Amino acid sequence: MKLAEALHLRADLQKRIAQLGVRLNNNAKVQEGDEPAEDPAALLAALETATEEFCTLIAAVNRTNAATVTADGRTLTDLIARKDTLALRVSMLRSFLDAASAKTDRYSNKEIRVVSTVDVREQQKKLDALSKELRETDVLIQGLNWTTDLLE
Repeated sequence: MKLAEALHLRADLQKRIAQLGVRLNNNAKVQEGDEPAEDPAALLAALETATEEFCTLIAAVNRTNAATVTADGRTLTDLIARKDTLALRVSMLRSFLDAASAKTDRYSNKEIRVVSTVDVREQQKKLDALSKELRETDVLIQGLNWTTDLLE
């Protein structure tokens, strides 16, 4: 199985586990004398099976990410950490630049003038460069995901 397939399976398992949780909650109590729509014991057994499968899959993905090395010597784990960090920086910088570039209307020249505390144009160039690095890192990760076999 390729790493990308394992990641899709992991996402499916997460959804299934969440759905089992909802179904368990829906069948946790019934009116005295009524039967639950689904057997809670069977749902609990299904939840245990799904979470064990999830744990095994996460461990295999983590082993694979740590063992997969790019041509420049970085592991897939390193690339994922870099991508997450870049995404955080891009998000924060984009929010900051939105605030810094927002226009403040003045009704007369006597009102206090509000100005940006940074060179928005220069910061936008930095944001563009970070966004490009984020896209390139994501493409590299996706490529590795589809060409790397999952370690068992």
